[in-house]
Amino acid sequence: MKNNKKSNRLANEKSPYLLQHAYNPVDWYPWGEEAFRKAKSEDKPIFLSIGYSTCHWCHVMERESFEDEEVAEVLNENFVAIKVDREERPDLDNIYMNITQAITGHGGWPMNVFITPSQKPIYAGTYFPKKSKYGRTGLTEILHKINNLWLDEKERLIESSEDIMEALNRSNIEKEEGLEKTILKDIFIQNKRSFDIRYGGFGDKPKFPMAHNLLFLLRYWKYTENEDSIKMVSKTLENIYKGGIFDHIGFGFSRYSVDRKWLIPHFEKMLYDNALLVMAYIEAYQATKNILYKEIAKKTITYVLRDMTSQEGGFYSAEDADSEGEEGKFYVWTPQEIKEVLGEGNGEIYCEYYDITDRGNFEGKNIPNLIEKDIKKENIGLEEMRKKLFKYREERVHPHKDDKVLTSWNGLMIAALSMAGRVLDREEYILAAEKSIKFIYKNLFNDEGRLLARYRDGEAKFLGYLDDYAFLTWGLIELYESTFNVEYLNKAKQLMEESFNLFWDDNEGGFYLYGHDAEELVLRPKEIYDGAIPSGNSVAALNMLRIDRMAEREEYTEKFRNMVKNFSGEIKNNPFSHSFFLIAYMYYMKSGKSIVISVDEKDRLYKSIIKEINDRYLPFISIVVNDGDLRLQKIVSDIKEKKLIDNKTTVYICENFTCSMPINELEQFKEQLN
Repeated sequence: MKNNKKSNRLANEKSPYLLQHAYNPVDWYPWGEEAFRKAKSEDKPIFLSIGYSTCHWCHVMERESFEDEEVAEVLNENFVAIKVDREERPDLDNIYMNITQAITGHGGWPMNVFITPSQKPIYAGTYFPKKSKYGRTGLTEILHKINNLWLDEKERLIESSEDIMEALNRSNIEKEEGLEKTILKDIFIQNKRSFDIRYGGFGDKPKFPMAHNLLFLLRYWKYTENEDSIKMVSKTLENIYKGGIFDHIGFGFSRYSVDRKWLIPHFEKMLYDNALLVMAYIEAYQATKNILYKEIAKKTITYVLRDMTSQEGGFYSAEDADSEGEEGKFYVWTPQEIKEVLGEGNGEIYCEYYDITDRGNFEGKNIPNLIEKDIKKENIGLEEMRKKLFKYREERVHPHKDDKVLTSWNGLMIAALSMAGRVLDREEYILAAEKSIKFIYKNLFNDEGRLLARYRDGEAKFLGYLDDYAFLTWGLIELYESTFNVEYLNKAKQLMEESFNLFWDDNEGGFYLYGHDAEELVLRPKEIYDGAIPSGNSVAALNMLRIDRMAEREEYTEKFRNMVKNFSGEIKNNPFSHSFFLIAYMYYMKSGKSIVISVDEKDRLYKSIIKEINDRYLPFISIVVNDGDLRLQKIVSDIKEKKLIDNKTTVYICENFTCSMPINELEQFKEQLN
């Protein structure tokens, strides 16, 4: 395209998604004052198109419409066209997704919204074909209709846009009095009803891994000892690994499966899915001691560190589903290809084991999978075969990689690597997490100390959103519990304080999505819905409680109670969609233990105690190591009182602001922990 087309304004951007559209004939603008000035001065409506660089249907719509001269002519003459990368601007994505869902009843990407020059909605939808087909109205028809309405009935359109905004504002003010612990059982029952007994997961199709829902069910099992809860987790984790949603050649998970069996993925791989699934497999390994879960976590981390990590330590965002214009082309195989690489004999073995047939299971080719296999009986020679196939596959044309570094998703990966490092005793995982933290603190804070949201190609941009602060705080808490370097706990506490300063609603509680110092938009949303990833409010809620537990204070707990009260109506209406917030609520209700380990030098007893903790599934317990660092004394007020006994590593187990007698014998510690 670049050889024969003139660029538009998007050529000056850093976003891979915006750059994909830089040579469209559409006269695209990035979101900003220039576009709005033009819309106002020329009295034109705005065509706002939101997507992301690894989105399959975004590519389809670009090929069909945005590269088309006829569509471009209509857009350029009658509208101001704005392109937005949803991963750079989650604030805009959230606002206009809520608007799209309110207008159409559903959402997705690409998201296309017609708005007034004052940014209020006229009409919205997702993918539009160029011409009407398959029951979908074509983009060209919509463009002509909106243009005619704007010319002939502008006042009615503007009045309608005001009505939409008023309705959205009304929908955000329902309140309840709080939650009862019975809601935890409600979400468990809802999970059980929708659970797929044969293939795991919830609902029919498409199927999403929803790792944070699995994290909830693991905690519910620990909280209630309900065996059905952990059985649902185990069945799901085993089957998503066996399916094609896991890349059995190069590792890593795709976003979701289009079928019930987890066979056919939507092939794009997202950093956040892989981070959250690593956490789910690690916690399931702690809870069940199933070695398979440990191995899957290690494979997933291998993928992230090999393919999704920059030399400087930041983690990339995503890999596309498409290569050479075809979805999944990079990942599929024929039996002939397998045999050419492995030889006839080994090729037969590999094809039989991974369901690779002449008939195929995806458009005449094959997605390797283990759906009908007993994976406890894995052939020991398969790993060497996999390495040969991986080397061969590396020569294919790779899918596009979105190499921007998002602070929020990096926070999730830091948390996952920290957790995996301490549980699996893999120092290299912790070092990778620390390297990412260093990268963020070097590159993603501005001169005023404000966290930023995105880094790419030497440029850090966009004031950090709630998710950036919350997810990075989560990563720092996990990294502290893996290293007991008080610098990380101190940074977590600082970010928590900044979150209150920037995002907290002093009138009604909860955190806004974007800060008071950011651009003012048509709405200022407060998101509590846990969708593909947990909401910033949900993660911040758990962070608050964990920091309070470590500090043995109630500095933030009252604010959490405020969140429970103000979000309870929304949560009660759909508990299943608020599973991570209910993880925080369960942590609050459980009122678990805080363990303080006072240590002079990290002797054999200290190492044995840490190993004992890391080997167990203890989701309601926090750990602090008192090694005399003065910074810890500022966070944990009475830490000085927890002294060594007989100059030996000494443990204090505290609950509800009361501590047990000091312990400095391993067997006594195990007994107390039990």
